[in-house]
Amino acid sequence: MPRERGEKVVATNRRARHEYNIEKTYEAGIVLTGTEVKSLREGRANISDGYAYVKGGEAFLDAVHIPEYSQGTWNNHSSKRIRKLLLHKDEIVKLSHAVSAGGYTLVPLKLYFSDGRAKVEIAVAKGKHEWDKRQTLRERQDKREAERAMRSRNRLGD
Repeated sequence: MPRERGEKVVATNRRARHEYNIEKTYEAGIVLTGTEVKSLREGRANISDGYAYVKGGEAFLDAVHIPEYSQGTWNNHSSKRIRKLLLHKDEIVKLSHAVSAGGYTLVPLKLYFSDGRAKVEIAVAKGKHEWDKRQTLRERQDKREAERAMRSRNRLGD
């Protein structure tokens, strides 16, 4: 039985949702060293530049920055090393087919602890064009203005 319960988010990639259309998400475990886990438990990580790829039937996470553990010794980890992802074989095959189809990439969305185990949520995503990004922002702004108008109308009607 795990000592920790629930989900503790360490890092999120907010920029990914702005720059990509998210098609499907997967939860994967990560192979980490002891000092990496300790550094993550302190809440220190940056996944905004990270990406995943499939090579030789295995999935890897690259360019994710987990800083060195502050109280680590000579055996501290390197901060931007390539980390192996733990996925089922059929999930890896689906990911490799999606990426090889063209236009898709694997982007980490969230790094978190689930019941004490380090997990990463990766997404099969397609890049947005500049006009897609502007349109998304415009839609969000229009929705916010409509909600604001409805609130003010409901207040006046009372």
